[in-house]
Amino acid sequence: MLKKSILFISILSTLIFQGCSNDENKDVTKSANDMISVNEYVLTGLDSKQYVVKKKDNGFVLEGAKGKVVIFDIFATWCPPCKAAATHLSSLQEKYKDDLIIIGITIEDKISNEKLLDFAKEYTANYTLVNSDQNRRLTNAIAFELELGDRYPIPTMAMYKDGVLINHFIGATEEEFIESDIKRALGK
Repeated sequence: MLKKSILFISILSTLIFQGCSNDENKDVTKSANDMISVNEYVLTGLDSKQYVVKKKDNGFVLEGAKGKVVIFDIFATWCPPCKAAATHLSSLQEKYKDDLIIIGITIEDKISNEKLLDFAKEYTANYTLVNSDQNRRLTNAIAFELELGDRYPIPTMAMYKDGVLINHFIGATEEEFIESDIKRALGK
């Protein structure tokens, strides 16, 4: 009985002191993305430029894009409708270059920049493509806000102006439909 009591007290003491210990050996350095707010996403373009996207109310704001229409194009390089959309988006980017920013966000994890550059060249994706460890976080957040579920279809395009959702498109979408919403958002 005495042995059981001593064993019990020893175990209890160990648990108490472990729970109250001051572990000074913890690594206090954090990566930049660990320190970023859960409502902020830092994306890296193929040109190494960083794009900061912040969650606001029910929308997303691209830093430095006040008054502009922003389209987040969620795509994959292997997706046939995504390939077709690239040409339409490039045409719109050229036509509305001062009022429109298109950010192509791949859902492919650990894809090389070279593969994205090949995609851009082959399908004339002449707009910003980002390849970052934040891509999946942002695409999932956009899909959640659009109530698309965990297994959302691609391509998915979400159009915002100053953090307000203008419209979203799922699957192959005619350029004219996208342009109509751009014009409406810009008051043209």
